[in-house]
Amino acid sequence: MGPFLLKRFATLLATLVGASLVIFLVLEILPGDAAQILMGPDAAPEAVQALAVKLGLDAPPLARYWQWVSGMALGDLGISYSYSTPVLDLVLERLALTVPLALMAMLLTSALALVAGIYAASHHNRIGDVGTMGLAQIGIAIPNFWFAILLILLFSVQLQWFSAGGFAGWDDGLMQGLKSLLLPAISLAVVQAAILARITRSALLEVLREDFVRTARAKGLSQRATLWGHVLRNAMIPVVTVMGLQFANLLAGTIVVENVFYLPGLGRLIFQAISNRDLIVVRNCVMLLAAMVIMVNFVVDVLYAVIDPRVKVSDI
Repeated sequence: MGPFLLKRFATLLATLVGASLVIFLVLEILPGDAAQILMGPDAAPEAVQALAVKLGLDAPPLARYWQWVSGMALGDLGISYSYSTPVLDLVLERLALTVPLALMAMLLTSALALVAGIYAASHHNRIGDVGTMGLAQIGIAIPNFWFAILLILLFSVQLQWFSAGGFAGWDDGLMQGLKSLLLPAISLAVVQAAILARITRSALLEVLREDFVRTARAKGLSQRATLWGHVLRNAMIPVVTVMGLQFANLLAGTIVVENVFYLPGLGRLIFQAISNRDLIVVRNCVMLLAAMVIMVNFVVDVLYAVIDPRVKVSDI
């Protein structure tokens, strides 16, 4: 297990370095001058140059990259150009909304998908299977921002059960905060649950055709006992893979939904920073999202070894 983890950790570090290089280079080649935008189009060139020096924009690219990476390693993300606030404070404030939203969406996704996938596989080629997979296909085809608008029209405008947007805040109580995030979480979860349900069904059906399943049934185990005791664990590797990727996508994919519901999360911060050309905020937020995706993939790799010990043996 040790060599397996060391190899995966080395891959994790190399991927983080590669992601930081790509993010820095892409933002470097974008047209426009952040100092000019902050000062306005009519600002004097001397004032623009002075602001560029103050913000460190006049330093060579390699020096700015090293300053950025070393600052991240020490927890210093710099000062926002437009907010005049430490970027770390801005990010932590917005993560207090984005992470619970992604976790709620992931819990809903997992619950809906596993129930639907197991039900469809246990009723293979029957009306329950066809109906469930038909609904899943419709869920895959629905854009989450469009479904979010439908939820607002139904539950906020017509029924008036939920607010159409905004976030009550955790200071008003846990239940009030979760209520504000419920509709956004559902809009994020529907598409992901539909995808995961189809993958769960396919994985279960593939394992159900294995010889050990027929042996278990021949020994007198019921279909339910065989499914829950033998089939489900062996089918979980592709399911866990997709769940890990989906959680990463939920973290990175909240930008549109947060803007639909006017939620002050990390996605909305990125959108506003792009509009203001606040590159230091954009760079750090994108790097944070990339790091989350990479960390989730690392955790999924470790879960592989826990679920199926053959993975770490064949990898070494």
